[in-house]
Amino acid sequence: MFPSPDLSGFRSRAAIDALVHELSLLVDRPMRFMEVCGTHTMAVARYGLRSLFPPRFELVSGPGCPVCVTAQSHVDAMIRLARIPGVTIATFGDMVRVPGSSGSLAHAMAEGARVEIVYSPTDALHLAREVSPDPVVFLAVGFETTAPAVAATILEAERTGVENLLVHPAHKLMPPALDCIMSGGAAVNGLLCPGHVSAVIGAKAYAPLAEGQGLPCVIGGFEPADILLALTLLARQVREGRSEVENAYPRAVSWEGNKRAREVMEAVFRPEDTEWRGLGVISGSGLTLREGFRDRDARTRFGVHPVPVADPPGCVCGEVLKGVKTPTDCPLFASRCTPQSPVGPCMVSGEGACAAHYLTDGPCHA
Repeated sequence: MFPSPDLSGFRSRAAIDALVHELSLLVDRPMRFMEVCGTHTMAVARYGLRSLFPPRFELVSGPGCPVCVTAQSHVDAMIRLARIPGVTIATFGDMVRVPGSSGSLAHAMAEGARVEIVYSPTDALHLAREVSPDPVVFLAVGFETTAPAVAATILEAERTGVENLLVHPAHKLMPPALDCIMSGGAAVNGLLCPGHVSAVIGAKAYAPLAEGQGLPCVIGGFEPADILLALTLLARQVREGRSEVENAYPRAVSWEGNKRAREVMEAVFRPEDTEWRGLGVISGSGLTLREGFRDRDARTRFGVHPVPVADPPGCVCGEVLKGVKTPTDCPLFASRCTPQSPVGPCMVSGEGACAAHYLTDGPCHA
């Protein structure tokens, strides 16, 4: 039933039809699963997979978009850093348009702030080494997927003596957030676990959720047949009364994960309590620089620290990230809040649940 290793096989009509048929046979009761990864959210929308789901089957989004879970307090601190004379901000493009309490990085750019869009942390290192003698602050946003690359870049800056490369640490760790959401009584029957994060942390990272909370967990890839296979395995676990960790993405994910990537990450970062948008402060769910690298923390260097602030009025991004509400439940969806003029972060990123739903439920699809 599983398609051939050739990527085209993961999009073949025969494989997809077979998986959709099997899923329809397995769903004999209401089943509600959460896709944890923002890339899954985007893929489900892009391939129109919701139209293939059987009745009584629901897939909701979780906290898997790194831009979306970055707390308003961190966004405000990043904007304050950008407005410091002489500082250059290096960031992935999605962060530029995330609304803060007073504007965004895009607004700061329009006012003269130096904000450079980069495609990797090594681009920020290049800026610091070759372009600007002033401080270059890389906005370290993302999960376990991107943290090892940021750590390796910091080690390279240390090795080559590039002293003006700083970071604003805002990395998040996925397992503590999932444990928090599930312990809070999220009404889901299982988790479609992220492929990218799992390639680093390994399938075993979800064992506590499966064993301790009785929650089926299946790791899936990002092609249509990948996602449908993972959902079929989740439905089968529910039917059979099992709660296990299954790996439906073995071509990229192992049980142990990428040991070397974790070693590099752990050499530079250590866990800390941090705030997630909509979830509050979660113990041990963030990463901060270890003592030997603290001089590269832009928050400490410039005395710019996150200050808790309320989310925008009417925005329900926090409830969407917990799977409590869907994007279309938000009164601002597709009216005041659109990809062109976002109110909340879930509408900014291509991996955000609201932006993905806008593709299928926005006014052009009404």
